[in-house]
Amino acid sequence: MARNRFDIDEELESPFNFAHLRRALVYAGKYKKKIVLGLVLSVVSVVASLFAPVISKVALDDAIPNGDVRLLLLLGALMFLSVAVSVFFAQRRSVIMTKVGQDIIYDIRRDLFEHLQELSFEYYDSRPHGKILVRVVNYINNVSDLMTNGIINFVLEMLNVIFIAVFMFFISWELALVILAGVPLFLAIILFIKNRQRKAWQAVSNKTSNLNAYLHESIVGVKISQIFTREKENAEIFDRLSRSYRKEWMRAVAYSNLIHPTVDNVSALVRGGVYIVGLTLFVATPASLGTVAAMSNYSWRFWQPLLNLSNLMNAFITAVAYLERIFEALDEPVAVKDKPDAGKMPAVNGDVTFDDVTFAYDKNANVLNNLSFEVKAGESVALVGPTGAGKTTIVSLISRFYNLDGGRVLIDGTDISGVTLRSLREQMGIMLQDSFVFSGTVMFNIKYGRRDATDEEAYEACRIVGIDGFIRGLKNGYDTEIKERGAGLSSGQKQLIAFARTILANPRILVLDEATSSIDAKSERYLQEGINYLLKGRTSFVIAHRLSTVRHCDRIMYVSEKGITETGTYDELMAKKGDYYKLYTAQSV
Repeated sequence: MARNRFDIDEELESPFNFAHLRRALVYAGKYKKKIVLGLVLSVVSVVASLFAPVISKVALDDAIPNGDVRLLLLLGALMFLSVAVSVFFAQRRSVIMTKVGQDIIYDIRRDLFEHLQELSFEYYDSRPHGKILVRVVNYINNVSDLMTNGIINFVLEMLNVIFIAVFMFFISWELALVILAGVPLFLAIILFIKNRQRKAWQAVSNKTSNLNAYLHESIVGVKISQIFTREKENAEIFDRLSRSYRKEWMRAVAYSNLIHPTVDNVSALVRGGVYIVGLTLFVATPASLGTVAAMSNYSWRFWQPLLNLSNLMNAFITAVAYLERIFEALDEPVAVKDKPDAGKMPAVNGDVTFDDVTFAYDKNANVLNNLSFEVKAGESVALVGPTGAGKTTIVSLISRFYNLDGGRVLIDGTDISGVTLRSLREQMGIMLQDSFVFSGTVMFNIKYGRRDATDEEAYEACRIVGIDGFIRGLKNGYDTEIKERGAGLSSGQKQLIAFARTILANPRILVLDEATSSIDAKSERYLQEGINYLLKGRTSFVIAHRLSTVRHCDRIMYVSEKGITETGTYDELMAKKGDYYKLYTAQSV
């Protein structure tokens, strides 16, 4: 798919509307009591600070002209009290809202991660992992300030404007109208900028996603890059992506930076009008110098929350581009999920039936067409054939990693689409060619699929596959920390740990997909005892390109683009001298 590229911008499946923002506010509803407390503290802080111009007016009009030192000292004390109360309550509000904001961010990140855990393989097959990571980390971080202080600050600044307007009209309604005259001009400019700014920040989110995707891919594939001396070419690609990101960032910032000078210029224009009109009133009527000074102060205070609101609008518009991506991921449908009436899978005996199964990764090209076969409980079946014929697809459908396009897969006569995924997969054991190990101790990795296992059971699983001695020879034995993706371990050692993990899980149906491909011949001969232990009494599916490793299987199925064209024991297929015989003899040459 085109979106599975680091250099292709993602298209939003639905454009932004304010429902996204309302949806973000739903997360805030859980903490509404603390938010209301924060708002009350903010109102007290704002109201306390608004008395300062009134106090200065009284000082200029009464205390200073009359030489009333006592009144001046009292006004000074009130001014100090006003500032102290304002600062104290503002600080308390900041502490409360910072914690609330981080709690909200935690909730969003947790929900997104849990949702990603449920999405099917198809979702991860169709996009770079870096573009998924950027949503969980970068995008949520970028909206954290909005959720921390943005919401309450928006309400607070709106109240601030209202309170200041009330104080202004109380002092002088004529000068208050002069101050308010600049609001229409301000709103017109903001509306002109808003849509352009949102699109610019959406482009930044695209370039951030592309850059992160390529960075992730480059780090994971750094060994291959160095093997093929691709360092220079990779640096050129990264430079191109970085330049593209920088270009969009500068364009977005240019729109954002228009807000501040707009407010400053309109504010300066209005304050000039206050002085001009105030001077006229002063000459024409006995208006006081304190009134003009107080209104000049209120003019500055009135436009300051408008500047803060415009900055908040900047933050909202910037965050909107990230919220769109976050909610897009949260809204990604879980393609493979439990049905509403799904029951628990009974204890599996091991009969597996494919009944007229059709499946395609791409809807225009089926991988399996009306495939039918039966496997009896305890039977070991090898799937062999050319690459891309559908062997791994078959075993993936047994664990229901994808939905079928037609037909049914049954285990012990039960359609697996009607049971819960957990109850099904708990009884499955899958060994992949790329044996993934997690950061953590060796013991953590071995017990990964069965956390309640005892240490002795884990030791026994490792002895069966012949890796117990190697583990005990490590610096801290089973408590040795494994680095990310098993760095420092050979591919064979990782596969052996994965084997022990599978044995410990004690699955009823076992899948080995090229599970011994990274193990040397000597280790493989020793490991065969462990494989035989695994296969004993279990229904098992073994995918292998080295045909010599599957001779012991009860049945061999040859899978081609035409489906299963041959089935039988090793001796039967060799005697038949068909597709399997040709493949086997070609490997023996």
